[in-house]
Amino acid sequence: MILETLQRVLETNGLITAFMFVGGLVWVSYWVSGNLTRGKVHGSAIAIALGLVLAWYGGVATGGSRGLSDFPLLAGVGLMGGAMFRDFAIVATAFGADIRALKSAGVIGAFSIVIGVALSFVIGVIVALAFGYTDAIELTTIGAGAATYIVGPVTGTALGAGSDVIALSVAAGLTKSVLVMIGTPFVAGRIGLNNPHSALIYGGLMGTTSGVAGGLAATDPKLVPYGAMTATFYTGMGCLLAPSLLYLMVRAIV
Repeated sequence: MILETLQRVLETNGLITAFMFVGGLVWVSYWVSGNLTRGKVHGSAIAIALGLVLAWYGGVATGGSRGLSDFPLLAGVGLMGGAMFRDFAIVATAFGADIRALKSAGVIGAFSIVIGVALSFVIGVIVALAFGYTDAIELTTIGAGAATYIVGPVTGTALGAGSDVIALSVAAGLTKSVLVMIGTPFVAGRIGLNNPHSALIYGGLMGTTSGVAGGLAATDPKLVPYGAMTATFYTGMGCLLAPSLLYLMVRAIV
């Protein structure tokens, strides 16, 4: 009786339940990071990996398409992980940046965003070609996914790509995000990633907001707002360029 009442309360307050669940998952991830990896693998990277595994399990167990949110008890995870809270988190992070440091990036910061989008897109297209994709829409969608896992679905939807190709673009973007998150602390010392100016350029080159934010948090938390700022602009730039100019270029070539 008590368990049934508790379940009913948790299902009725789905969003609160989702916050509790994700909070517990993050706590476990940071415990694993600190005690089993000695901080070498950031807790955010572990949390993302666990989230992906749990989403896969939710789909397999329920036969649905929304991961864990297909469980009635965790339906609030779908709302918490939606676009509204994502955009709110990005905007809230950006408010921690110093405008003077943003201005100091100037033209170099702007160029880093353009170069970052173009480089990731080209690499994604080359990999897609290597795996046998030749259609311009498919190549563009996968290339856009290599930019970020947000740009990929936006581009695929705009161009009318198939759901399987869009899923591949998301997978490419998530892989990049996790790699950036894990690899940033290891390369930070070698590339001079120790000040707001370099963090701005790094965010513009890498582009994946979650990966850059997690990697910079493991390097120096004070750098997170700067890298996240240009990474956010990167996402917007990718959503503008990939379905338009970059698609036209790919179609002209193939």
